[in-house]
Amino acid sequence: MDRNSNLYTFLYASGMVIVVAMLLAIASTALKPAQNKNIETEKKIDILRSIGKTDGIDEAKNKHKFVAEAFQKYIPEQLVVNINGDTIKGLEAFNIDMKVELSKPLEQRNLPLYVAKLDDGSIKYIIPLRGRGLWGPIWGYLALNSDLKTIYGATFAHQGETPGLGAEIATPEFQKQFRGKTIFEGDSILTFTSVKVVKGGASPDDTHGVDAISGGTITSKGLEKMLSDCLEPYQNYFEKIHKSL
Repeated sequence: MDRNSNLYTFLYASGMVIVVAMLLAIASTALKPAQNKNIETEKKIDILRSIGKTDGIDEAKNKHKFVAEAFQKYIPEQLVVNINGDTIKGLEAFNIDMKVELSKPLEQRNLPLYVAKLDDGSIKYIIPLRGRGLWGPIWGYLALNSDLKTIYGATFAHQGETPGLGAEIATPEFQKQFRGKTIFEGDSILTFTSVKVVKGGASPDDTHGVDAISGGTITSKGLEKMLSDCLEPYQNYFEKIHKSL
């Protein structure tokens, strides 16, 4: 075949495309287990971060093993509940995709919940969060004290928020404001109140308010909506636990 002909050029280009596609497919398949392991480890780190148990991770020789052991130690129980407060059998919280669940009607959602036990024996309840900021998804985890009312810790992350503005939700300075804030009120019956992100700054005695991000109003409001949308569905389950305390 004439190497200068259009047919040769077409066949050669087509062959190269096929070869490259096959190599990429092989590489993707080979790397998939490692990628999934990294995703799993990062998710566990985020959950542990909400209860302040990430010390030593960066220095660990085997990060995956270190995180897996810490997760097993501090997260002894995982639950999936529904809007009625009933526990759903046969599902594991860690495998629940929040993006998928939030696309469902509320009465059909599977609500993952992690029960943490700290070194002092105290129990914390960790709720996964997912919402939307200015430029893309935001997510995180919020840990409640055993009173089921006050926040023990929170961690947030984002995809594509503006550095110095909306991206500030991922900083310890912003996240530490949530500690001690109240999302439920009441004794025999819990009333959902959530947390408000206050533009211009929350009052020091405001048990439901934190300071909004300066210049990041849309991201702040997106985070506030995320908290409301993701926390309120757990009210019935927490009421059942609260009544047994």
